[in-house]
Amino acid sequence: MSEKDTGWDFHLRKLSVSGRDSNTANDPASDPSLLPSVRKLHELCKTEKSEDLVARVYPSINKIFQRAAASLSQSRTSNGLLLLAILQFYLDFGEFVLHDADPSLRTFFRSCLSREFADPVVAEATLEFLINNKKKLLTSFPNLLPQFFPLLLKLIAWNGERLEKLFLKAFPGLMSPGSFLPLLPSLVDLPILVVALEKVEKTSGPLIGSSIASIQKNTAPKMLLALMDEAYTGSTIEDGGGDSEYEDNSAIDVADPLFLELLKDENDGIAERPWSSPVMAAILQASVNSPYSDKLKAVLGMTPRLLDVYFSIALHTVNNSLICALIPLLMSRFATIFPDKIFSYEVRKRLLEFMLSTFQCSPNFIALLKKPIMDRLGEAYDSPDKTELALQLCWAIGEHGGGGGSHKDEARELFESLELLLYENLSSSRVGMTQEVSLGSDKDTYRRSSQSRLLCFVVTAIAKLATHHRELIPRARVSLGKVARSRISDARVWRRACDFLGLMKDPAICSSILGPSRPTQGTAQKVGSINWSEGSTKMIAHIPFYILGEQEGPPFHDFSFSDIIPRR
Repeated sequence: MSEKDTGWDFHLRKLSVSGRDSNTANDPASDPSLLPSVRKLHELCKTEKSEDLVARVYPSINKIFQRAAASLSQSRTSNGLLLLAILQFYLDFGEFVLHDADPSLRTFFRSCLSREFADPVVAEATLEFLINNKKKLLTSFPNLLPQFFPLLLKLIAWNGERLEKLFLKAFPGLMSPGSFLPLLPSLVDLPILVVALEKVEKTSGPLIGSSIASIQKNTAPKMLLALMDEAYTGSTIEDGGGDSEYEDNSAIDVADPLFLELLKDENDGIAERPWSSPVMAAILQASVNSPYSDKLKAVLGMTPRLLDVYFSIALHTVNNSLICALIPLLMSRFATIFPDKIFSYEVRKRLLEFMLSTFQCSPNFIALLKKPIMDRLGEAYDSPDKTELALQLCWAIGEHGGGGGSHKDEARELFESLELLLYENLSSSRVGMTQEVSLGSDKDTYRRSSQSRLLCFVVTAIAKLATHHRELIPRARVSLGKVARSRISDARVWRRACDFLGLMKDPAICSSILGPSRPTQGTAQKVGSINWSEGSTKMIAHIPFYILGEQEGPPFHDFSFSDIIPRR
């Protein structure tokens, strides 16, 4: 008998003996020699490329998987590596033995990884498994990873930057039509997920085991009643501890439905996360008032990079209907972000860049989304964050003509919203974001500066929108005239309104400066309009205003176009 045959028989007998051993029959992972035998048999099957050998080893390996899966709730040994080794055997040789790996994969995620995601060894091995089998998983089991993306987000949130590179390689597999929308709020809320996981660890012990699963199991009936009540009556069942004050971090109830929503393992669609709830307020208050843990610091830095990958994939591969549906969700989350200054800045920056890039690629989205856009304009002074969002939306409305020349009704409604926002500011000299009577000098200065900046964008949007849709020019002249005659307007706003009124007296120049920067789909570039994107390749008849620095008086410049337009 050859040495190879001897090794084969040894490992095969090891699998058979394990099933008869009373000490390991109900907990196969407790036998440390079992994993090397499974791996060795798998390696021999790949080397020999023999269907007969695969058929001989499959029954023993399959029995081990079934016993290990059945013992997960009672096992005190990590089963992750053993089950991953068997799953690899299923994926490589399942077609030879007619084994459908889908139920086995779901058993691993639902029963094993949900208990062992906090184990760094199992977490790393899982990501390597997903990367090595990416093509097969996406083609044969396309809904698997999108279904369990909340669990994989828990894995990376807890294990942090050490596994970031591996996770980024596996991340595209999490995105599908069914997970694309729910994935965004889950990514934005990764820091809150870390806080929730740390709370569970503090309250219920180490996360490696059944702590989270037992919490979910014990509160499932209560959650079901709450969801049914909310669905049919619109009300919610209050948490039992709702009357008590959250005096410290330890008083938060980890069985609260909000916590269970954060800690869920499977994708069940977009769920409302009430930021005004006592539990969420307690989570944020506790995390902000105490020093950040290392895990929270890591996630605060990692989340913006995950959003970069998410938005990059969205712009290149996701269909327009899903992207259009994402924009209102993005706007609703703009003001509800974990309250860390650097983190919130980085996340909002990416949300705005994606939204504006989407409008640039598909200007008609502005017309399709006029209702949520108008709602956001109406909230412009609720908070500084909403002011910034409204400002960017005003720019997009003006830049893209309210969706294009074919959307005249939508453009008119958007114009009316801009008018209303403008008149609300002109009706009172107070124009504040709060109803406070007394304001500190710094806060008052910031408020006035923010108001002036927004009004500059509103005035510009009104002028540009009227240039796109000429039937709105008379109304635009009235609106800008009121600003020009107003005594309470900021000097910058007043000057801009006067400039636009002057431009409107010469339609050709007005169209050239305020008209669309590029022709809309199906239309030609208007005569006299400047396509600034071609400035480096074509001679143009105008010097851009930003080069002149808005200087008044006689020309002060002494340069040629070769000094202005870069050469290739």
